[in-house]
Amino acid sequence: MRIHTARLTAGLLLACALAATNTGNAASPTTSTAPATASTANSLEAEQEAAFKAARAVQKAGPADIPLRDQAHLKLPAGYIWVPTPAAAQLMHSMGNRTDDTFIGAIFPANDDAGWMAVVKFVKEGYIKDDDAKDWNADDLLKSLKEGTEAANEERAKRGIDGIEVTGWAQKPQYEAETHRLVWSALSKKKGSTGDNQGVNYNTYALGREGYLSLNLITNAKDLDTYKPDAAKLLAALQYDDGKKYADFNSSTDKVAAYGLAALVAGVAVKKLGLFALALAFLAKFAKIAVVAGGAALWGIAKIFKKKTPEA
Repeated sequence: MRIHTARLTAGLLLACALAATNTGNAASPTTSTAPATASTANSLEAEQEAAFKAARAVQKAGPADIPLRDQAHLKLPAGYIWVPTPAAAQLMHSMGNRTDDTFIGAIFPANDDAGWMAVVKFVKEGYIKDDDAKDWNADDLLKSLKEGTEAANEERAKRGIDGIEVTGWAQKPQYEAETHRLVWSALSKKKGSTGDNQGVNYNTYALGREGYLSLNLITNAKDLDTYKPDAAKLLAALQYDDGKKYADFNSSTDKVAAYGLAALVAGVAVKKLGLFALALAFLAKFAKIAVVAGGAALWGIAKIFKKKTPEA
């Protein structure tokens, strides 16, 4: 199987470029608006094409055993494609999302018609206590998530990429104490859009001894129920190595994270963490919430990676 890039179309991945081009066409020929916006559009498309090429060069198709740092392994099933960083980071950046050293890679469906992608990260923050799950307020978490997304839009605007707004929960935060897995899902759309085409982040987290792994599936809201089984299948295929599991925690020697589960949804609850929460909430606005923007990016990349019959 070989992966190739479909020609970019008028999906929302290039909405900013298309909008810029339309603005330029409407401008007077005597202004410099059209050349400037056309240049921006061409630059963005070139950046995306380069990122897709880099991703294709290193992609790995399942079944495959994917090591996730020194923490876990992903038993990638058949029908899925893994793209490791730095190529995956380059791809995310071309979509208007930033990454940091927690980013490990991305997963794509091998099915030509499936419209989703998943981002995998490991955050080595220490053992995260899960006792705050019984006290959190979904409305407060949603407010923090919206604020963080709005702040992240400032960077997107600098790069000529449309802003995103979070419109509500697709699934309120749910935590399964027995398996130490957290799931939540937020709806997002292009800022100012009046249409009903919304993206959704279906976030799954697996807590470990030294931090947590996250697998964030991004798709259109209308397709979420269709692709939830993919997220569940991939999460089940992700297992911590011996000695790195949540149950392996040693209270005498191991680091305990300064925050609880609420931080994995929308920053940190200020009332629980005081000044430290203020600092972490600020960072969340510019890092943790960046994946929300990926919802809009996906609306235009449903067929970046496609299955192709091997050439004879």
